Amino acid sequence: MNIPIWRINHLVEVDSTNRWLADAAREGAPSGTVCYADFQTAGRGRHDHSWEAPARSGLLCSLLLEQPADGPGPQWASVAVALAARFALARLAGIKVDLKWPNDLLVGSEKLGGLLAQRVSDVAGRGRVVVGIGVNLTTDGPPGAGGISVARAGGVTGTAEALLDDMLGYLERGWVSPTWWSEQLRDEYRRVCVTIGHDIVAATSTGDIAGVATSVDDDGSLVVTSESGDIVVAAGDVRHVRRPTGERA
Repeated sequence: MNIPIWRINHLVEVDSTNRWLADAAREGAPSGTVCYADFQTAGRGRHDHSWEAPARSGLLCSLLLEQPADGPGPQWASVAVALAARFALARLAGIKVDLKWPNDLLVGSEKLGGLLAQRVSDVAGRGRVVVGIGVNLTTDGPPGAGGISVARAGGVTGTAEALLDDMLGYLERGWVSPTWWSEQLRDEYRRVCVTIGHDIVAATSTGDIAGVATSVDDDGSLVVTSESGDIVVAAGDVRHVRRPTGERA
């Protein structure tokens, strides 16, 4: 896999950048295609939750990355983009961003953004991953969602274009390369994933799992140590309960 040449598509309005890019991928759009929009009419998060934001109040973007035949699943492609956003937000706005498993960007306990990844295949059967990311720039997100914006967290007003440009530059230099799925990527994520070490409750399709999040395995699943032993959580919504010190998360 070569480092992609980014092909950037700017849309004034779209139902969903992930939907737009997934359709383009199925029709043969090359890896490295990017779609960002000023406004989404049907943006979605995990478990089909809606994502609403005023026009040009955030970065609403999707990236098409290659899925290596011998590489991991879409979770790690999502991690690569999350790490790029973390780097760019620190550089552009001076914000320390934590990554919460599986797909949230946090400032303290407040949500700054989220990611959503999905596999797609084109007509030739090549596998790719569409990674969507939304970051609150000037507003805190939907009411009651516990969100925060770059403007409130960093005291600066940035643009979607500046954030996206810095993210793409970081991806070129770092994770989007023949070894973006390497142990280096996994180690970096484990270092900054704030879920590790927390008492958590994971809501899964088979019920709630409570325990201490002790690691993220090589498949991108969360390892939870419970009273009955280690449990591997491949998918679920996680609530941080307490830090190891006993403070509220």
